[in-house]
Amino acid sequence: MKFQQKILQYKNKLAVVSGFLIVAAFISKGMHFSAGYVAAMVVASFLGGVPIFIQAYQALRVKVISIDLLVTIAVVGAFLIGEYNESAIVTFLFLFGSLLEQKTLQKTRSAIKTLTQMAPTTAFVINEGKIEEVDVDEVDVLDQLLVKTGGQIPVDGVITSGEGYLNEASVTGESAIVHKKRGDLVFAGTLLDNGTLQIEAQKVGEDTTFGKIIELVEDAQDSKSKAERFIDRFAKFYTPFVLILALVVGLISRDLSLAITILVLGCPGALVIGVPVSNVAGIGNGAKFGILLKGGEVLDTFSKVDTFVFDKTGTLTAGKPTVAALENYTGSKEENLRILASIESESDHPLGQAILQYAAVEKFLTVEKTNVIKGSGIKAIIAGHEVLVGNEKLLQEAGVNVEDSAKDQINLQAMGHSLVYLAIDGKLAQLVGIKDQIRPQVKETLTQLKKMGAENLVMLTGDNEKTAEIVGSELGITEIHGGLLPSDKAAFITKLQNAGHKVAFVGDGVNDSPSIALADIGIAMGNGTDVAVETSDVVLMNSDFTKLVQAYALTKKTVWNMKENIALAVGTVAFLLVGLIFGYIYMASGMLVHELSILVVIANGMRLLPFKVGKLDSYQVFEAKEVLQ
Repeated sequence: MKFQQKILQYKNKLAVVSGFLIVAAFISKGMHFSAGYVAAMVVASFLGGVPIFIQAYQALRVKVISIDLLVTIAVVGAFLIGEYNESAIVTFLFLFGSLLEQKTLQKTRSAIKTLTQMAPTTAFVINEGKIEEVDVDEVDVLDQLLVKTGGQIPVDGVITSGEGYLNEASVTGESAIVHKKRGDLVFAGTLLDNGTLQIEAQKVGEDTTFGKIIELVEDAQDSKSKAERFIDRFAKFYTPFVLILALVVGLISRDLSLAITILVLGCPGALVIGVPVSNVAGIGNGAKFGILLKGGEVLDTFSKVDTFVFDKTGTLTAGKPTVAALENYTGSKEENLRILASIESESDHPLGQAILQYAAVEKFLTVEKTNVIKGSGIKAIIAGHEVLVGNEKLLQEAGVNVEDSAKDQINLQAMGHSLVYLAIDGKLAQLVGIKDQIRPQVKETLTQLKKMGAENLVMLTGDNEKTAEIVGSELGITEIHGGLLPSDKAAFITKLQNAGHKVAFVGDGVNDSPSIALADIGIAMGNGTDVAVETSDVVLMNSDFTKLVQAYALTKKTVWNMKENIALAVGTVAFLLVGLIFGYIYMASGMLVHELSILVVIANGMRLLPFKVGKLDSYQVFEAKEVLQ
């Protein structure tokens, strides 16, 4: 057993030595040194054949008839009939092809390897004022950590002190530097480009976002697509078929050389390797751009999706109310906004928090005699002025004339804004429009999805119908449904599937999990809940909605690439067998073509690694539809 392992360990070196011996043999032949020619070819056959024989034997021990067995029988047969040059060249080409295959496949896994190499290994823990460097596995939740300029964030956590600029490309796929300050979240594996941070650990080890990326991608590589499973089944029947065919041809023709050649040329090497290399390259490309595709089956199914179903809040929209409009009627706009923010600083209402974030006031005014009126707003005194903050009902009950805001009110409500009024000393001062903003470039992304083959774009939300209609109409959604419970969304997806559609559901919350799990392809935004991410098939790590186009195009491109490789592999075998029948192909030349076909399918699969979809114009979209589908 140790001898076998030692031989296989030096397989690549044996291939090189075998190659030199073959060159030496032809030099000897040119010098009319026949004995040297035969001796070099015999030794080359032996050195090249031993690792192949061992691999064939090991496969037979587990009851697998492998490609190595075909080559072994062919080489032994060629050797017995005195075709030493054929046996030497076949073994060399087989080993050399295996070597090149190994080297090129390593490149397809480079994106995954880079991820694992980027994983943090140590952390600086602050303990009772002392700083100690420890292994990252020793960090516990709630530990206080120090990260300096040029350092790597070791865990997922929240900044408790300091600020800085981080490169989050390892998590988000985007190289842009991001400014982070106290209270912001940071992720393991990201780099602190400038600054000093103290962070409190919230997720450690495999539970970090970066840890999950590596785990999900590694799991995805191990899973097989439908095409790969077909190839596995095909190979089990194909190899015995070639053995029987060679035996029958040999018995009928009485031509041992022809039978042996059939064994060599019938090896389906390119067919076996072509689909996995496309699968691995496609998953690696997705990881590079912050898209986690959980396996080959996901690639195959996603490429056939014709209907995208979206949750609204947190998916199409940011999921956080922000000030979108502000109308000023009397007094100074800046001073009115400061008064408004001072009042809202005493409230924890989401609309109030949106105003505080918008106003960004450094020092609030003193608020006196605060009176919260449930369902209406707040009454208070600021610097001797009576201030009202709330809805229209609050102002009308206080006798404040709001007619000046009537036109603005109608326009803002028509666009789905929630309204907050400010009145000072009985006069209307400001009207603020607040709404959950649509994510950047969502409309453009949906347009691209349509042009790439998505027939239906559907929005399902628990929000009221009016709000849903406003958002859906603005985005060009083809079908809009509001006021739905999680069970209603799941039922709607089942209805679409029963109608023959391949459905992808995109969501981010716990309430989206049933729909994500039920859909043919579940897609989770990376900042969503853990359960949504776990139940999904695809994760957009940076919650970058535009990456949906890259993911959709990538799966189409990958599946098409798999089909190209299958066609190349089958075409090569057919070409070789036809050439053999008509006498144009012989063992050595056929083996060369066979090994070249393996390299061609690997190189074709590697084309997926740099694949990226940019902004599509009409020509590019047409090209994408024709090529990717």
